[in-house]
Parts: sequence; C-alpha cells; structure tokens
Amino acid sequence: MKAKIMSTINDTIRLTTAQAIIRWLSNQAIEIDGKELLLCGGGFGIFGHGNVTCLGEALYDTREKIPLYRGQNEQSMGFAAAGYAKQWLRQRFMFCTASAGPGTSNLLTSAALANANRLPMLLLCGDTYLTRLPDPVLQQIENFGDPTAGVNDAFKPVVRYWDRICHPAQIIQSLPNAIAVLLDPADCGPAFISLPQDVQGWAYDYPLSMFEKKVHRIRRQTPDIAEITDAVSLLMTAKKPMIIAGGGVQYSRAVIELTNFAENHQIPVVETIAGRANLLDNHPMNIGPIGVTGSNSANAIAEQADIIIAVGTRLQDFTTGSWTAFSKEAKFISINAGRHDAGKHKSFPIVGDAKLSILNLEKFLNGYVAPHEWVLKAQKYRTEWNKYVTKNVASGNRPNSYAMAIGVVNQLCDRRDRIVAAAGGLPAEVTANWRTLDQGTVDVEFGFSCMGYEISGAWGARIAQIEREPDQDTIVFIGDGSYMMMNSDIYSSVISQKKLIILVLDNGGFAVINKLQNSSGNESFNNLIIDCPTVTDPLPINFEAHARAQGAVAETVFNPAELAAAFKRAKAATKTTVICMKVDAYEGWTAEGHTWWECGTPHVSENKHVQTAHSEWEAGRIKQRKGV
Repeated sequence: MKAKIMSTINDTIRLTTAQAIIRWLSNQAIEIDGKELLLCGGGFGIFGHGNVTCLGEALYDTREKIPLYRGQNEQSMGFAAAGYAKQWLRQRFMFCTASAGPGTSNLLTSAALANANRLPMLLLCGDTYLTRLPDPVLQQIENFGDPTAGVNDAFKPVVRYWDRICHPAQIIQSLPNAIAVLLDPADCGPAFISLPQDVQGWAYDYPLSMFEKKVHRIRRQTPDIAEITDAVSLLMTAKKPMIIAGGGVQYSRAVIELTNFAENHQIPVVETIAGRANLLDNHPMNIGPIGVTGSNSANAIAEQADIIIAVGTRLQDFTTGSWTAFSKEAKFISINAGRHDAGKHKSFPIVGDAKLSILNLEKFLNGYVAPHEWVLKAQKYRTEWNKYVTKNVASGNRPNSYAMAIGVVNQLCDRRDRIVAAAGGLPAEVTANWRTLDQGTVDVEFGFSCMGYEISGAWGARIAQIEREPDQDTIVFIGDGSYMMMNSDIYSSVISQKKLIILVLDNGGFAVINKLQNSSGNESFNNLIIDCPTVTDPLPINFEAHARAQGAVAETVFNPAELAAAFKRAKAATKTTVICMKVDAYEGWTAEGHTWWECGTPHVSENKHVQTAHSEWEAGRIKQRKGV
C-alpha cells in the first residue's frame, strides 16, 4: 500500500476521503464519569463493491483501535448499533457500513428504529459514481427525471442528518455536523453519510489539525427560569400529582434526581415502556407501568391525577392510551430536551435537561408535599397490582405462558443482567410483569415496535455490556415469529464470543396479532401457522436444532420447572445459549392493566362480531383528549 504523503510545510496530509473519515473518527473521544473513551465504539460492516475497496482499506488500517464486527444482515447490524447505543445511554455510538444498493437499503428499517427511539447511529453507505461515467451501474436505481436521486435519498425522512459527499473536502464540515446531531439531547438520532464509490478513493490534502484529538461532552441544557416558575406555580396547586418517567430520565442520568424529587414531595411515579427500570420494583413511589401495556395501579391514578409531570417521554399512544388514560381536565408539565416533545397536549413546557430541570424545580417548590391520602391510595393500587402479577407469573396447572417464563427468569437472574425484548406480545408481557431489580436493566424496543430487534439488539448491547459490566448477562425474550424474521446474530454472538441467553417462546406464529384480530371480531387468519390457508403442511420448527447449527448451546424445555433448571445452566455457560419452550397462543395473556387503544376497525361489515367489536371499541373514544 502506498504510504500517505504528509507535508510538514503546509501542515497537511494527503488521504483518501475514506481514510480521512476513519482517521477522524479514531480521534474523537468522550468524557464519561471523568474517564475518556473513544466516542465511536467500533462498527458493524458487510462489504460489497460499494465500500470494500476504499472504506474497507481504511478500516483495515485502524482495525485494532476501531473494531469492525462482521454482520450477517445489514438490518440486523443497525439493530445491534441501536442496542449498543441504548446500553451506553446514548453517550457512545457504533457506525454501520454497507455497500451501494440493497446493502444500504436494508438499513432503512434500522435507521427508522433509531430515529423513533432517538438513538445515535452513524451510517456510512456506498453510493453510485459521482461522475456518472459508468452509469447505469450495478444495483443503481435510475430516476429518469432526477439523475441525482437514488436509493440513498430514501433515508432522508428517517434520519436526523443526511449528506452526500461530492468532494473530499466536504467531510471537514460534514463529520462534525453529523457528530453534533448524534450527541445532541434534543435532536439525537441517526446520521447518514452517502459515499459515492469514486469519491471514497479520491485524495485531498487535509489539514493535520482536523485529526487532533477532540474530547466531546454531551450538552446539558439549562431550563428557562420563566418556564420553571410557571411549572412551580401550577404544581403548588396539585391535589393529585403524578410523574410519568420516560426513557429520557435514564439518558439524562437523572434517575437519582427524579427518585429524590418523588420522595421529597411524595409524588407517585409511573413508568413508560422506555422508562422501565427507572425506579426499583419495591420503591414506595413506584406505582407501576402506565398505558396500553401497563398496570391497573398506574392507570388508576392516571385517571384521577390533576397535575401530571412528564419527564423525558414523547408521550406516544401506548403511554397515553391514545390520550384516554387521563382526565380531560388534567394539566401537564412536560420536561424534555426536545421542544417538540415538551409542548405536547398544551403542556406547560420545560425545555431542558431532565436532571437540571428537576433540580431547578426542587429549588422553588418551597416544601410542597402531595396529600398523604393520595399517596396511600396510589400505593394501595400498587399492592393490588403486585398480587395480580404474582398470580400471573406463577407456575401451576395451566398452559405455559409468556408471563410464566418472565417470572422464572426474574427470580433467577442477577440484578444487573440486561433484559431485551421487542414487538410481538412480549413487550406488553415484560412491561407488565417484570419486577425491576436494578436501574437501567430493561430494554423493551417499542418506539418503532420492530420485530427482529431482539437478538441483534442484544448482541449490540452485549458488546457494550462487556465494556462496562463484563460479569453480567444479556437475556433475550423472543417469540417464534420474531425469531424467524431475524436470528442470524446468534451466529454473530458465537463467533465474536459475546454470550447471550436467548429464550425462544414458541406460540405457533404471530399470536398477539391473532389475539388483536379476534378481539376486533375477526376470525383467525394468516397469523398462526395453522390458520394460514396457503399452508398445507404446518411443519413444527426445531428451534433447538437451528440454534445448534449456528454454534449455540441449545435445549428444549416443556414447563417452567425445566426452564428454571435450563436457565441456571445457561447462566453458568460461557457460550450463547438458546432455550426453547412452547407457550399457549390463546391462554395465559396478561388480561389486566390495559387502557383503551385507538386501532382502526371496520365501520361497515357483514360480520356481526366485527360490528359489535367496532361499537364496543368506539365507545372508549369518549374519554379521548383532543389536545394538540
């Protein structure tokens, strides 16, 4: 390989665009708890003609400093990068690199997931040739009316930053701009940099100062004192206050401040799906998860609360019950780094960092404490919910269920083990039934509700976990439907020696959607394998054999007692272990804790069951708030 040419006279170094990108990334650091770490933890890559010759060459030179994990599927690489960012509380990120064409377009879903969940992820993707001399090239989508448009333009709606590099000098500005988005508490999300194949290899005399080490810090935005004052004035009038704790509490590292605030002012706390594991299960102010997949206790106080403090949540429909979970007279104080989220539903906004905002509220509350009878009522609701969960997760003379499996793992796992679930029926079951053992230990991907995230996201989380807590485990709950969508990172975890414990809970298809289908008056159709009219031979899948074929330890169990024994063996193992158990598709679902949820149902149908279900469903709309 030709040596890079360095000019000491002009303080420049001649590099290709690709070499400069990777060299720059390798000199970006971040300060976390007083320690300096590389900002970029590495990358996930699948090479093709669009990135192997130039970007691949640059990555080879830095392979010791910036590890590149070989992916099996570009979409799963993006999920792994998202899982990594969550584990690091958005303080560090991974990049993904894919070739031009389908390799890049496979990352669209991952980018959308990162965007919905406000997660940092850098996408370095190949593109067609800037000169257009060889056009049309392999895997190029030709837009006859706009020759500048291609597959990579499809990312514009699902990323927070998008750029196409048309000259090597452009990265001098583009890279810092991309990182600024990745580290911004308000605008955090994926950044996409399109790299035409010819431009990747073009050389330029870059200033040496560009590659000097830079230590980043994540901004903490101080809230406006006028907004704090307005919020305090409102909160002082509260007779039945409540806090909704979202995922932003953890990203702000404000769990201690929020807990102290709730204790000092005796304000009950409920958690969103992303905010699970803010408070421990047994904390007296923890009234449970809220919303469609929530708890009777949290939803009961939500209906009665007069002032609601929403901290670090975007208030999506599963949190708000499509805005039926609260009194129409209730008023909101929304603390959020993002202006868009802070102003929802006529909230009194506090635009700022959660930790600083809570501390500022504390200064001006003048000893306010919520009425004791309100707190006792909330805690009584939680006691009743605890009794329900105890029965729901208990093993007994009934069919296997998700809740039973959750109960077994909850009893046996270590307090700092990380739990990962996504989409399907498990987010509701984990959110409702999991008893938090320690802060920040639950990742239920429901921002984009993306099936297939579970194993890949856990692989990324495990890479980060080993960097932080190597003695703990990452535990995956996954249904058979999600497993069939994306499972190849079992192999990734094995070959990279990033042990996972994966529970495959087989209910014969997409059972939770079958449940929704039935509850809306429809007949079972095309969700469970046995209900697919085009399936002539509903062959059972041997998940154990399949996992073994990817190099994992695997076994099949038939009841919760066997699951407990298998889980203990998995904890003791040094290699990824997959435990398979059949669960019932119809019985054992968590039946309590749900709010109304807006779901489109047929206004006209010849099916009387559908007509009845539609009428019953629409009856819940009467409670819906009409805020903006």
